[in-house]
Amino acid sequence: MPIDYYRLPFCIPEGGAKMDNENLGEFLSGDRIESSPYVLQMKNDMYCEQLCIANLGRGEQRGVQPNKFVKAIRKNYHNNWIVDNLSSASKAENDKEVTTRYWQGFPVGFIGNDGQAYVNNHVNIEIMYHPSDTETDKYRIVRFVVEPFSIKHDSEPVVDDTNDIDDTHVLTRVAKINNPIDSCAPYAKTHTTYDMITQSGREPQRASGQVLFTYDVKWELNTEVKWASRWDIYLNMDDAVPAKVHWLSIANSLVIVFVLSAMIAAILIRNLRRDISRYNRLATDEEKAEDLEEYGWKLVHADVFRPPTFSPLLLAVACGTGAQLLAMTFLTIAFSAMGFMSPARRGHLLMAELLLFVCMGGLAGYVTARLYKTFKGKSWQKATTLTAVGFPGICFGVFIIMNVIALAKQSTDAVPFVTMLILVVLWFGISTPLVFFGAYFGYKHEAIEFPVNTSSIPRQIPDQPWFMGIPFTMAIGGILPFGSCFVELYYILASVWMDYYYYVFGFLFLVFLILIITCAEITLLFTYFQLCSEDYHWWWRSFANAGSTSAYVFLYSIFYFQQLEANLLATYVLYFGYMALSCLGLFCMMGFVGMSTSLWFNKVIFSSIKID
Repeated sequence: MPIDYYRLPFCIPEGGAKMDNENLGEFLSGDRIESSPYVLQMKNDMYCEQLCIANLGRGEQRGVQPNKFVKAIRKNYHNNWIVDNLSSASKAENDKEVTTRYWQGFPVGFIGNDGQAYVNNHVNIEIMYHPSDTETDKYRIVRFVVEPFSIKHDSEPVVDDTNDIDDTHVLTRVAKINNPIDSCAPYAKTHTTYDMITQSGREPQRASGQVLFTYDVKWELNTEVKWASRWDIYLNMDDAVPAKVHWLSIANSLVIVFVLSAMIAAILIRNLRRDISRYNRLATDEEKAEDLEEYGWKLVHADVFRPPTFSPLLLAVACGTGAQLLAMTFLTIAFSAMGFMSPARRGHLLMAELLLFVCMGGLAGYVTARLYKTFKGKSWQKATTLTAVGFPGICFGVFIIMNVIALAKQSTDAVPFVTMLILVVLWFGISTPLVFFGAYFGYKHEAIEFPVNTSSIPRQIPDQPWFMGIPFTMAIGGILPFGSCFVELYYILASVWMDYYYYVFGFLFLVFLILIITCAEITLLFTYFQLCSEDYHWWWRSFANAGSTSAYVFLYSIFYFQQLEANLLATYVLYFGYMALSCLGLFCMMGFVGMSTSLWFNKVIFSSIKID
């Protein structure tokens, strides 16, 4: 859970920290951008600049509660710094290699070989720049790298005459520190350059007591990286994940699609041609004399379009919500693939999802109304109201619970009251009226026309084999679509829970289309087998068969959770609460795809036969 930067006793800028103006998406994602005491002067290298002496509090002792810094270090917290809207990359150096990570910022500290916590109280700030192409004497920052390490500076302690209950506060008096600091030596200085401090041979600083924070700044001219492409290395994480991994994922997905398509071509098309030919040809005198009995899916023609026996209202609402989520997801990924939702624009992706979901309320109302009218439902106002407040209400309820937990943990995930009001206004001021507006047009249109009439007496359904039961069809119907997207799902979860940058929206768009096609094909296949077994209860079955993909996604999220370091009950509630909510949305989305595909399929095949 992210926390405010100054909740830890870092050095505070003169006059106090100032909050940056943030958009709705940044507030919802937990970003709180504040000013810092670090001073950067363009093209001016600095060496061993002193910030302040901070009292971190008591160290790790038996029977004594450790200070905030020790807790943060043991929980693997990272600092996230920004210069000119460019996130800091973390540079780590050892005896063998220098590693630069372009995600997650840099660590607050580390645990030494002795098991004690040490604070990173010195940073080497490396900034690359190049001259502006349009203005003279102007420069653009194209790279921002931070190399943190721990140095026990030689300084006289400052007498603390204040009382602090938490025993963690900042002292800004540095008058008693020698300048230059002996612990910063050896160093070399010329007229134009400084040599940055290295950690070799220096004693690290324990995360307790009075600690001096210092920093170096190094400016480097770089004409190779253009300002427009400065985010590229962050987005591809310096080629940490090769593009061929995503191409292999696409290839794996296409194999599943081709196999399913081949099955449909071999089974459905061949069998359907034979069935339609048999149903439409005139019976010979011998066949009439033998009075051969009909068999197959034609027998259920008078019942196949009968409204679902279990809660037609709930199915209509679920399909309306699924259509809304499907349109929102499709447009968000499409706009992101075109470059409109770059991670460089903080909070824009979350804002786009929220606003597109709100604007698609009209589609949800229309789909719900049209289906509910087809099912001959009478509670029109109830169906429309449930569409407007059902899924958004569940989301808002979960969001309130998570917000209370974040407030209790003093996390920046906690959303301010004003932001909550904005969400309520978007919900009831825009989304709800659009749902009723769409439902109005849905109810004005005629119900969906079917090619055959429905009898007044339901046909008895024969006993079904075990492999046509709901558990088996849902298990098979969900695993194939999940198999087509699980590789990309790993990177999506990493971007959400591990703060990795996700940038391959073009790959994601292809995988999303493959997921939709796979769900449609597997549902179509099972619907045909079900009708051949003379079972005409396909409405909910087709919805559940395609929607069962979400169950596999949730199971995969349990497997993924094992690599996260969860140490609080709140962490479990946060993770599984949001993952369950996401899987519920995916269930509605793919369920709508499966049900609408089966509806189209049944209309096509039953319109191609002659009914006496």
